[in-house]
Amino acid sequence: MGAWTVLVLSGVLEAVWASALAASDGLRRPVPAAVFAVTATVSLAGLAYAMAELPTGTAYAVWVGIGAALTVAWSMLTGRESATPLRILLVLGIVGCVIGLKVVG
Repeated sequence: MGAWTVLVLSGVLEAVWASALAASDGLRRPVPAAVFAVTATVSLAGLAYAMAELPTGTAYAVWVGIGAALTVAWSMLTGRESATPLRILLVLGIVGCVIGLKVVG
């Protein structure tokens, strides 16, 4: 698998582990805590793999951007956070920046 593909999948897993961490109630709920531990490990391993080929700053920014945008989007979809037009626009800005880094990288 290419570095960019692994990086994007790792960014998606970042959103999964962040959401699982929130659902774990401070790591007191075993199933979400286990999901957090596994997905965090795989996500970081994917980031490390991608950084072997991609510039560190670009890879990290893309990984964080994907994870952050998906985590906020999921929180909005589940009602944990409000989905105001401004918040949606700001998340789309993150997505646009991630795409920009891929295009110029």
